Amino acid sequence: MTSPDMPARPTPLVMSCGDPAGIGPELAAKLALEPGPRFAWIGDPRHLPPGTRWQGVKAPADALAVASGVLAVLELPFAAPASPGRPDPRNAPGVIAAIERGVELVRAGAASGLVTAPINKLALHEGAGFAFPGHTEFLASLAGDVEVVMMLACEGLRVVPATIHIPLKQVPAALTRARLESTLRITRAALIADFGVTQPRIAVAGLNPHAGEGGRMGHEEQNLIAPLLDDLRAEGFDLLGPLPADTMFHPAARARYDAAVCMYHDQALIPIKTIDFAGGVNITLGLPFLRTSPDHGTAYDIAGKGIADPSSLRAALVMADQMARHRSAR
Repeated sequence: MTSPDMPARPTPLVMSCGDPAGIGPELAAKLALEPGPRFAWIGDPRHLPPGTRWQGVKAPADALAVASGVLAVLELPFAAPASPGRPDPRNAPGVIAAIERGVELVRAGAASGLVTAPINKLALHEGAGFAFPGHTEFLASLAGDVEVVMMLACEGLRVVPATIHIPLKQVPAALTRARLESTLRITRAALIADFGVTQPRIAVAGLNPHAGEGGRMGHEEQNLIAPLLDDLRAEGFDLLGPLPADTMFHPAARARYDAAVCMYHDQALIPIKTIDFAGGVNITLGLPFLRTSPDHGTAYDIAGKGIADPSSLRAALVMADQMARHRSAR
């Protein structure tokens, strides 16, 4: 939650609509009914649930004047109506345009951060030739092909995987010194700038069971991870590790660090999804603007039924708001 002494956020947030056939529009409508960070939704109002109270605005700042319980909408016409649970390729260009519009507004200073609702990469590829693996890579391209890092965060834990969506057998080769060093530098910089942690403490997992157990279960810890951590410690980094991943995530261990850098996808995501499955937030570090998203997909199976849980999208809004306030204070 935002503390009373947290700096003011200069402008409202914006939220891209995501796939209009998914749960994004109904979650935005639900959040407009709640107290919390003000935001402007970018999308086609035809895709909102029937009965949604909404008001068109010309700029994100206008959302501040919209009555409580009413969704502020930056109207973006799409090619077709939306049918819950059934993605329409005709709407793919609109989904992409909503993301691009959000990035433009944040980079221009008209909005303080971008929250992205879930998309379907296959639907975007089929409808608009979308060539990116996902949101993160698209946003990195829009920012000038910058190097980015994925963080998953909840109230009690922040995790960063050094490698993400690759087969487990490819992880050792992909885990280079350059990749791990970049991940650690980007993570530390974000903890300072976006989370207000003045002296970040970062725990670093080993790749192998028991962090290699002195070489008996692997040599990546001795040959790669430990030497890099020693070099970064000489620069002033506060680093723990390499640590056995199976002892890093109980409450007492989590109290010793501000973020955990893990070596592969599941090593990072299993603990956070166990601790807070509904409230996890996906954050893209390394961008020249703030971006968060819920840690779930389009959920076509429940779209339009009014039962989707807004917890993760709510958490993404709150986290973006907090991060924007920290940035504005620097």
